[in-house]
Amino acid sequence: MKRYEKHIFICENKRPADDPRGCCYDKGSSEIKVKFKERIRQLGLKASVRANTSGCLDACEFGPSIVVYPEQIWYGGVTIDDVEEIIQDHIINNKPVERLMIKHPSFNKNNGH
Repeated sequence: MKRYEKHIFICENKRPADDPRGCCYDKGSSEIKVKFKERIRQLGLKASVRANTSGCLDACEFGPSIVVYPEQIWYGGVTIDDVEEIIQDHIINNKPVERLMIKHPSFNKNNGH
């Protein structure tokens, strides 16, 4: 059995304030990670789902950015209010949250997007 069925990487990279790409940390990714971890624990999913900090995912302009493996689903513009929907729809019911998926062709290419 795999160690985790799903692995959620939340970018917490911090760039200088004048960087034109911005950074996920300044857009609230740290609080998003805390919420993911809290809900995973509350729902009893800790044995099969892991959420943790990632360094730069090179999707800064879409941040806060998150990628979920093994599906390789890339989410952008995620807010703390989106965490529950991602957990319920994608993590528990295996249905990615279409409205949050990064639409750029370099992301989610194997998922019909």
